[in-house]
Amino acid sequence: MVEDIPTPQKPLERSIHTLPTTTRGWHRRVWILAGPVILSNLSVPLVGAVDTAVVGHLPDAVYMGAVALGAIVFNFLYWGFGFLRMGTSGFVAQAYGAGDASEIRVALARALLIAVVIGIFVIAMQLPLAKLAFSVLEGSLQLEGLAQSYFAVRIWSAPAALVNFAILGCLIGIHNTRAALGVQLTLNLCNVALDLLFVLGFGWGVEGVGLASLISEYIAVFVGLWFIKLNFERLGGSWKPHAIFDPQRLKALIHVNANIFIRTLGVIFAFFYFTAMSTRLGELTLAANAVLMHMQHFLAFGLDGFAFAVEALAGSAYGMRSRSQFRAAIKATTLWALIFAGIYTIIYACFGLHIINAITGIENVRLRAAEFLPWLIISPLISVWIYQVDGIFIASTRSVEMRNGMLLAVSSYLVAVWIFLPRWENHGLWFSLIILMIGRAVFLAVYYPRIERDLD
Repeated sequence: MVEDIPTPQKPLERSIHTLPTTTRGWHRRVWILAGPVILSNLSVPLVGAVDTAVVGHLPDAVYMGAVALGAIVFNFLYWGFGFLRMGTSGFVAQAYGAGDASEIRVALARALLIAVVIGIFVIAMQLPLAKLAFSVLEGSLQLEGLAQSYFAVRIWSAPAALVNFAILGCLIGIHNTRAALGVQLTLNLCNVALDLLFVLGFGWGVEGVGLASLISEYIAVFVGLWFIKLNFERLGGSWKPHAIFDPQRLKALIHVNANIFIRTLGVIFAFFYFTAMSTRLGELTLAANAVLMHMQHFLAFGLDGFAFAVEALAGSAYGMRSRSQFRAAIKATTLWALIFAGIYTIIYACFGLHIINAITGIENVRLRAAEFLPWLIISPLISVWIYQVDGIFIASTRSVEMRNGMLLAVSSYLVAVWIFLPRWENHGLWFSLIILMIGRAVFLAVYYPRIERDLD
């Protein structure tokens, strides 16, 4: 039995969900899906760079720190609700593959409803959330005051930000990552333009940066819904309001999202714990690890694209109940993901020191980061499996296994830190992080045969 919603079986009004039948066709489809995601990801550093640049023109460095501190709060907050993107893409891809255009609409409607409800709840809880966040992320009174001003403005974007997760999940699920690219570029470019206008033009300081993010999120919602409308006109189907509140399907959706939420909390905790342990090793090591972690996050720019591709392609094959197509989707996406991972390893091996030097100009930090660069050189070939197995399990909405695998991996990680940190210090910490990556992939791989049994 499949753990989540029953696979839809109604035909699309227009047949558009066919999957490739040749190896060349699979590779081409992978790039059609992955390419726009990679391009979208490349625009993300632009926003961060502009945020830093515009507040960098304000009279005191405390403004930069305030925006950075406030952004961290929202990164963790929204990262925790990533299930709205992942769960939606899995359900929609399955409905797309099964040929049920109406269920695609219903799956999106459920996700949008949950996103709006959570977004309103976040706004209602903004005072205790701010108190909790800034009690953990301590800073000077001036720094916290400015960061809270940023928070107080940007928090009103919560419903829009979460709705955008659901929209992106739907667009990925129906294999239209070009539209997803359009939404993300709209969001990021509007953010850049409004940053420049509000901060440099109107002199609104950190509140201007927060307002730029808020307005950009809502503009992206309208653009995303317009793309959704165009795609739904092409797909056909009809809105069925009564189906949105079907008890069995709502229960399944909540079940999946709750498990993905727990899984995501595991990821957040693991990286937070890594930073916390870094602080115990001194400010220099903390700064060096932060530089290297930028390089680790940079992996997502390429590998996310192939993870999204396997979500869409394998999810559709799963909805079609085709084991051969499911395997073909995994094989094609994994091949390209491995090629990209190999390219990252080569780049880090040949140019890693140059990348470190580009990130920081502090010589002591450069030297300290270079000492641990070998961990980043091997990381791509290990990290790639995390992205792939996550995509496979999202595609098949196997959220219980994702939750359990993450809990086991984090447990292994904590044991590794306890054993190796006292012995090898920062090398032990990085080795423990590698164990976490391996554990996340291995524990899910153990569960993989369950997915194929569902396709018998």
